[in-house]
Amino acid sequence: MDLSLTRVDYLQVGVTSQKTMKLLPASGRKATQKVVIGDQDGVVTCFGIKKGESVPVFKTLPGEKIARLELGGALNTLQEKIFVASGSEVRGFTKKGKQFLSFDTNLTESIKAMYISGADLFLCASYIYNHYCDCKDQHYYLSGDKINDVLCLPVEKLSCITPVLACQDRVLRVLQGSDLLYEMEVSGPPSVLALSDGNGGDSGEEVLFGTSDGKIGLINISTVSPVEKWKIGNEKKRGGILCMDSFDILGDGVKELLIGRDDGILEIYSFENANSPVLRHEYAFPESVTSVQGGCVGKEGYDEIVTSTYSGWVSGLTTEPIHRECGSGDEVKMSHEMQNKILSLRNELEHLQVKVLQEREKYQQNSQSSTALSTVPTISINDKFTLNRDDASYSLVLEVQTAIDTVLLQCDVPIDLKDVDKNSAVVSVVDCESEPNGNFLLATYRCQANTTRLELKILSIEGRYGTLQAYVTPRVQPKTCQVQQYQIKPLSLHQRTHCIDHDRPMNTLTLKGQFSFAEVHSWVVFCLPEVPEKTPVGESISLYFQNTFLDTQLECTYRKGEAYFKSDNISTISILKDVLSKEATKRKINLNISCDINEVSVNHTLQLIHPKLEYQLMLAKKVELIDALKELQTHEGNTDFLIPEYRSIVEDAEQLLKEHEKQPASLERLYGMITDLFIDKFKFKGTNVKTKVPLLLEILGSYDQDTLLAFFDSAA
Repeated sequence: MDLSLTRVDYLQVGVTSQKTMKLLPASGRKATQKVVIGDQDGVVTCFGIKKGESVPVFKTLPGEKIARLELGGALNTLQEKIFVASGSEVRGFTKKGKQFLSFDTNLTESIKAMYISGADLFLCASYIYNHYCDCKDQHYYLSGDKINDVLCLPVEKLSCITPVLACQDRVLRVLQGSDLLYEMEVSGPPSVLALSDGNGGDSGEEVLFGTSDGKIGLINISTVSPVEKWKIGNEKKRGGILCMDSFDILGDGVKELLIGRDDGILEIYSFENANSPVLRHEYAFPESVTSVQGGCVGKEGYDEIVTSTYSGWVSGLTTEPIHRECGSGDEVKMSHEMQNKILSLRNELEHLQVKVLQEREKYQQNSQSSTALSTVPTISINDKFTLNRDDASYSLVLEVQTAIDTVLLQCDVPIDLKDVDKNSAVVSVVDCESEPNGNFLLATYRCQANTTRLELKILSIEGRYGTLQAYVTPRVQPKTCQVQQYQIKPLSLHQRTHCIDHDRPMNTLTLKGQFSFAEVHSWVVFCLPEVPEKTPVGESISLYFQNTFLDTQLECTYRKGEAYFKSDNISTISILKDVLSKEATKRKINLNISCDINEVSVNHTLQLIHPKLEYQLMLAKKVELIDALKELQTHEGNTDFLIPEYRSIVEDAEQLLKEHEKQPASLERLYGMITDLFIDKFKFKGTNVKTKVPLLLEILGSYDQDTLLAFFDSAA
């Protein structure tokens, strides 16, 4: 069945957070549904649609930012009570807008996630989970990493309370009371959870998850052990998942999966077979889709997908066909209702234009007076700075509630900027003299009109650490600029994992001294990404990491007074030794540092680099040959005379060029890593081999693996 959807914009509220919009259940069999939405101004708005116009039901006064909005009610009844979480408080409203609950949880942190099941309320702050029943504290759990979302398996089907936490360290934690029942690693940091089909499936144990790096999966949560039923990757490199819902938009009796992403893509997956869903339809919004739900809002009898976006637009993708009757000429016949609507919109627009001119003149007059006070408008910026495993690059996403004028990037360490297909901004890079002012990068992005979202890619070098600053200037008057800061960490290309290969040849760095558990944890946070800032519970901890570019590993085990770092890459140990020594010196802590170097690990690392280097060199050679081969093809008229290898280069020329453009610095990065490995190997032996680097680069220029290995062995 073909799916034809038409977008209709209903209303705009303030900036919205993730999962803050819901559709109230229909009051009659054929009645349309009301929409309720909470924004970051603290306002809860409920409205319905009548004759294509939004009609308000109720609207609350502004207050603290609303982080979550959920519907609740007694089990096995209509879920039409509205609950909102803002700060550390949960408020409840009836569908008419009367407040019946104001519950102050006394949490020290703001509520980040909420779920409601009957009389049970599940709340999560950054690291803390709390379960309340009838507003009385029942259970508590302290998570090892940040909690992004929470849900509870349906009590009606399972007759027991089973909460599931989605945590930043790529783990789903299943609880029983205040205890951890078990945990399951998933393919990315889970950002959102939802019950399959809205009710957990036939068993009530099926949970959907979406990750911040764009993957989707379905897990069967049982009391014994979880089973992953299917998983969808993110081959198209789309944004992270912010919201999901199940709704039968095709009308075939099977609910489709609705997915909203932070790059504005809305996806509809259908279940044509039992194994995994198939993408049936997609729609691109210009900004993040923060909430999505299927229902009937605009006109009875026509289902639609209702979405809310970051800047507060509530829109519907409706199945209602939009008819336009064409006459004999180019004129389009419109209904009387549509003509009245256009006339009223035109009058409203003219009124607004007059009002803007009046306010602008008033501002100009006030600004010239001696007692004038000009206030700088505060603009809400939604940003994300994450490491991509696929190409070992950082993705910086800046989303503003109004149009962006320019973004200036400044960094005090060497980084490279990489092209992004979605980015239409004009880039100007300034040549910097790094010595006097510490600037290694100054780049300006001038955005096209009405651009509210900008995505950038950054390539960093391990061992070089500092701060990246983004100066965001929106198109508002008076001119204002906001600065966002991001840390480039010493081991910036390492990503958290939960298991490593212990059979690899490892080098060990040992630290001993008068330092506390909290101090050594703060050093690890400083050196590595994806480590929770909160000091772990217990006396010791082990963390595992993998280098996204080289696939080398790192194991960190530490407690009060001692720390052990093991890696199969000498350069990783060298960077940690230098940085940790510097940090301890700053705090005047005397450290006893020892290193146990395994010579075999150097050849092991070179073996890991070999296929990547060989591939990049081959790609570069093929790209060099393209122009010459195309010239021969033009001269001869065909490619039949070429050997198969050259013929395939001509045939795949476009793909090869695209791939080469996507990885412009990969060869240079590999050369840099091999050079660092060479220097670090001999640094631990007390030998300075920097004078031999030109010879190493010469060997890399005409790369042969055996020659390189021999050079590493004989350089001393």
